[in-house]
Amino acid sequence: MAEWIALDRLLRDARPQRAVGIRDGEVIDHQQFRQRVVAWRTAFAATDGRDWALYFDDAVSFAEALFGAWHAGKRVFLAADNLPATLQALQPQVSGFAGDVSRDYRPLMMAAAGAQVELDALDEHACELCVFTSGSTGEPTAIDKRLDQLAREVDALQAAFGAQLEGAQVHGTVSHQHIYGLLFRVLWPLAAGRLIHPRRFFHEDLVAALAGTQTVLVATPAHLKRLPAQLDWASLQGHLRAVFSSGGPLPEEAARQVRQWMAVAPTEVYGSSETGGIAWRRWDTDLPPWQPLPGVQWRIEGGCLAVASPHLQSRDWWCTQDRVEALAEGCFRLLGRADRIVKIEERRVSLDALERALRDDPDVDDVRVLVLPGQREQLAAVVVPADAALLDADDAARRALGQRLAARLAQSHDAVTRPRRWRLVPTLPVNAQGKVTQAALVALFQPSMPVPVWDRREAASATLRMTLDPALRPFQGHFPQAAILPGVAQVDWAVRFARQAFAMPEGFVRMDAVKFQHVARPGDELTLHLDWDTARNVLVFRYASVHGVHASGRMVFADAQ
Repeated sequence: MAEWIALDRLLRDARPQRAVGIRDGEVIDHQQFRQRVVAWRTAFAATDGRDWALYFDDAVSFAEALFGAWHAGKRVFLAADNLPATLQALQPQVSGFAGDVSRDYRPLMMAAAGAQVELDALDEHACELCVFTSGSTGEPTAIDKRLDQLAREVDALQAAFGAQLEGAQVHGTVSHQHIYGLLFRVLWPLAAGRLIHPRRFFHEDLVAALAGTQTVLVATPAHLKRLPAQLDWASLQGHLRAVFSSGGPLPEEAARQVRQWMAVAPTEVYGSSETGGIAWRRWDTDLPPWQPLPGVQWRIEGGCLAVASPHLQSRDWWCTQDRVEALAEGCFRLLGRADRIVKIEERRVSLDALERALRDDPDVDDVRVLVLPGQREQLAAVVVPADAALLDADDAARRALGQRLAARLAQSHDAVTRPRRWRLVPTLPVNAQGKVTQAALVALFQPSMPVPVWDRREAASATLRMTLDPALRPFQGHFPQAAILPGVAQVDWAVRFARQAFAMPEGFVRMDAVKFQHVARPGDELTLHLDWDTARNVLVFRYASVHGVHASGRMVFADAQ
């Protein structure tokens, strides 16, 4: 059993028999880790300025620099990524950068490793960290954390889950540059003596890495709800001790899928950058209740959850905007946000703020922004245009308004936190009580087939054109990485349009010589040629556009009996 070491005393003594993590395929032991922390401390101690931003691709390298900075008395800012815009926004707030950033920012280099030296215990209240979370407008909001807050949260995680993870190695898909990844992939494993593995982005790499050893997976809902069915999930059975999910709600269907394929019920952790961890639930049943983490107190204030815990900056109660219902045995159920702040791909965004920004545009009379449900949640906007003539305009004009409004929002919202889909309507849909309902708004975004423009309809031949609206249902979630019209939809549409044009038997027999040659994407205008051979009950179809032939084939039909 690995010895538990408090984070403030993690580096007082070298422990060469204790493994820390894997970097570039090599196991880094505690003594090597400590030597590099000392080298980083030397580098930071020689600099002016208190505030330093860190970004490292590798978790072990990041941890070395983090503890080196703390031992040098520096406050650390976590850069969410190393994109130029992120670093430029951080530059006025910090004295410098360290890690995998452009040489334009003159990153601090680690000092040469020297002799072993003594390291005093860290002062938990003096070691500070600044993390960033997306506020209601998508602009990053700085949140200060002290080591005592982080250490108490690590203590709570160990008390709640440590027994089941003894001897397990830590794999993850979440970045250590965010608070969830920092706690679960760096600080908790360091204190518990669990081996830290490099971050895995792709499902194929993850399955290969998880198989064969006792492991714990630290993931997000965005990753867990996209598990590809074709991978060898059975190889993980008996190896996974736990699957953690945090950063946003885990869909019920995704939780069931993890339980079925990985043979372990996922553990969902609820909290925020401001509050730290609040509660957890294990999906060994459908819709399990939330139970507080050790040391967390909760109560209901004005229908919303209020918490007090050592993870907060002060001992005062913190009121969240999450509506809550009390259950038996100290558990609770979350009922949704009170302030219309939602999470899309683990990014928080205020629907009210988006609507206010859109209503400020002179071309918008009214608007509602909503979250479209599905395997991949998306933001959508239903717009009442100030110019009613736009309602009868062609697709290009309507699309141009959506693009211009999206560009307006791009000044304050990134691509994830602004609407991806748009609908223009004469008035917002209301029910008998005069209220705009979520169901009525969602219904506006669910066409399953394109609107046909028939160029020719004869007894045995027909031609029609169609524009592929991005809102068409077949585009949603079939190919997670790109919006591509699935072949099964093309075949289905060919049959449905053929039945509108010809008198065809009900029974389907088979497909012959079906080929898919070019992908079809949103915005493409396709021409569908249909030929019906009554004597042989054969339908021939061909989709074409300016890009060439997209798909073609033959289908054979017969009487239903």
